[in-house]
Amino acid sequence: MHILILGAGLIGVASAWHLAREGLKVTVLDRQPGVARETSFANGGQISTSHAEPWANPRAPQKILAWLGRSDAPLLWRWRLDPAQWRWGLRFLGECRATRTRENIRAILALALMSREKLKALRQELSLDYDCLECGILHVYTDRGEFAHAVLQAETMRRFGCDRRPVSADECLAIEPALAESRLPIVGGTYTADDESGDAHRFAVGLAEHCRRLGVRFRFGETVCALEVREKRFHALQLASGERISADCLVVAAGSFSTPLLAPLGLRLPVYPAKGYSVTIPLEAEASQWAPRVSLIDDGAKLVFSRLGARLRVAGTAEFAGYDLSIRDARIAPLLRRVRALFPRVPIEEDKIERWCGLRPATPGNVPLIGPTPIEGLYLNTGHGTLGWTMAVGSGALLADLILGRAPEIDPSPYRMKEA
Repeated sequence: MHILILGAGLIGVASAWHLAREGLKVTVLDRQPGVARETSFANGGQISTSHAEPWANPRAPQKILAWLGRSDAPLLWRWRLDPAQWRWGLRFLGECRATRTRENIRAILALALMSREKLKALRQELSLDYDCLECGILHVYTDRGEFAHAVLQAETMRRFGCDRRPVSADECLAIEPALAESRLPIVGGTYTADDESGDAHRFAVGLAEHCRRLGVRFRFGETVCALEVREKRFHALQLASGERISADCLVVAAGSFSTPLLAPLGLRLPVYPAKGYSVTIPLEAEASQWAPRVSLIDDGAKLVFSRLGARLRVAGTAEFAGYDLSIRDARIAPLLRRVRALFPRVPIEEDKIERWCGLRPATPGNVPLIGPTPIEGLYLNTGHGTLGWTMAVGSGALLADLILGRAPEIDPSPYRMKEA
């Protein structure tokens, strides 16, 4: 069986690995010149099962209204004449109901927990090196109302298998001593000891090398211009160069770009790009002691902090602006302000900071789409939102089981395609 995979990011590479180790012939295509050059390139660096509460929750509408008109808002909705954006937004509001939020948390956690364990096993099996730290993830709060909500969410997550524990302000400082310098009051937190951090790009590049050893072929700099479907079955794809490639199956793992790619086939995916930003700050030896080592989530600012070797990665926010990839100073500035507030002794040299943005493929409820479509031989592995790194290895395993007709480890029904 020959399988084509569109997309060489974390999701595509993980899919290739699980399929190739079953002896299948796999070809991965990507328009970029190498592995993980888009959304997987400079993300927050967290394997965060504890970050399973979706953006769509009962508190979201009020917060979004309060943020309207603010260029530095954690979630920024740019008004555009884009029917797909408005359809997505309406579905997002529907997912804000408490019952939907609870079910979405359950589905996200089932996949995230399975994926985290498979990542640990894979790292050991292949001796992968990607600046991994097994220090857990600490959510920190500077607002008592946010902390009270977090305690309730942590209780819900523990029921679903995620050991996220409330901790006091003093315990937060004991877990991450660098917070003692914070100019903002830390009122409490939650801690998930089994969560991790690491460089997603380095992981994807390393895993791709192991894929090659299994016979996976990577073709970079290739743009797909059309998919050939006859009698509701996938047959081949057409490249911009004019080349036609046939295969038994096609896996679309093209992130946010999966939506426009499949639209001509009548498949309207509820996946829309949510632009996230990151800055990577180099840490000189003397500055290292003032930067956090434990990976942090600052829920109030919607930011994450991860130590990646001699670098500090700060990432987050969401900007709904279509497929725009421009880096706006107004969106970068809040990240740097928060670093200066929480870790004032970390030196920030503006000319040495790496600025980045990427388009997270978001579904309204943050639950990804994994599995078959109404077109035979055409499969999805997209829509992971902010949790692509957390869910990547498990998503590849789930997809392989579905393609091979095996019973998956988790119930696949929450991840079935739901048209917009």
